[in-house]
Amino acid sequence: MQIAIVTLDGFNELDSFVALSILNRAKADGVCAEITSIGTSVTSMNGVEVKTQQPLSFCTKADVVLFGSGIHTLDHIGNADLMAQFDLDPSRQMIGAQCSGALFLHKLGLLPAIATTDSKTRPYLARTNTVLEDRPLVAQGNIVTSGGCLSSQYLAGWVLARKLGIDKALAILEYVAPVGQKSLFGKQARDVITPQLDVPAKRVLYC
Repeated sequence: MQIAIVTLDGFNELDSFVALSILNRAKADGVCAEITSIGTSVTSMNGVEVKTQQPLSFCTKADVVLFGSGIHTLDHIGNADLMAQFDLDPSRQMIGAQCSGALFLHKLGLLPAIATTDSKTRPYLARTNTVLEDRPLVAQGNIVTSGGCLSSQYLAGWVLARKLGIDKALAILEYVAPVGQKSLFGKQARDVITPQLDVPAKRVLYC
């Protein structure tokens, strides 16, 4: 499973790095997540510069594409040349978005009829026909949205559960959970992720 973590200038470190770390703990099972961007490096909202592992063209062939949030999301989605590089297919790819990453889905015509996002992005999506729910993770078919920076753990867990099963995914999540809270976190993650694993893609899925 090849996973593109779309990481553009001004990105939120929690969105990209937490998902990257959790997903790559399943490398032995064939999972490989990589920072995907423009150019050779990309700088975060707090000035952290990281090396790009894959170009944006990687998104076309990746099995999973995840859009994180950042301080320049509105600028990015307004860049026609940038957006033209995303040729995604939800019939064969899992596509996820965290917080303002949901705006990429909307711009690409892939926003689900039911979604979630963070409080700052919510007013933008409220102008659409999408129903916004106050939940950390909402999936419809192969499209999943998450809200809040730390929801990246659930987003990564959802991808792993779809690939490896919920038990294997939870084992990985519990490994990174705080000591003394592993069982508590595991139960919470199961409660959040499991109901989102088999949600069918409805005919009106994409607004």
